[in-house]
Amino acid sequence: MNIAIWLASGLVTAVAMELWAALLHGKIWHGLLWFIHASHHRRRIEPLRERVDGWEANDALSTLHAPIAVALILYGCTGAPSSWRELAFGIGLGMTAFGLAYVIVHDGFAHGRLPGSWLLRALFLKWGYMKRVRAAHMVHHNGGGEEPYGLFLGPLTIRRVQSRRRSSAMTARPKP
Repeated sequence: MNIAIWLASGLVTAVAMELWAALLHGKIWHGLLWFIHASHHRRRIEPLRERVDGWEANDALSTLHAPIAVALILYGCTGAPSSWRELAFGIGLGMTAFGLAYVIVHDGFAHGRLPGSWLLRALFLKWGYMKRVRAAHMVHHNGGGEEPYGLFLGPLTIRRVQSRRRSSAMTARPKP
């Protein structure tokens, strides 16, 4: 029973984290916290020289959810036995799984900032959807910081935005 709660709550949380991350990225990182996030959008001729030991100021934003995930996992391990404890553990695992996947795909695969990124690219480029994830993220970087703000659902966002633009273009045409 516990494993079912952990898996279900973890999966739901990981998906919800993608939606939450997209919302934060679009509304907060590109708004109020742009002075930090801008470090990630600067074009670099020699990327590693413009970073401090390979870090960007933006990397601090990636750590904001870690204390919450750790607290949930710790409560899930040490709290009084209950469904809430099991749920907290699963949510913490889902947040952690999303965070780990995000770092691997975003920093490693999309931007090549992790050791062994060449291996990630060699592996992930064989998967069609992962190619589209990277391409959608590059649209965000090369398109002036516009959508997609999410990472894993980026290809779906691109499709939605293109469809919306086509619909707008169709309705904007003058009638003969």
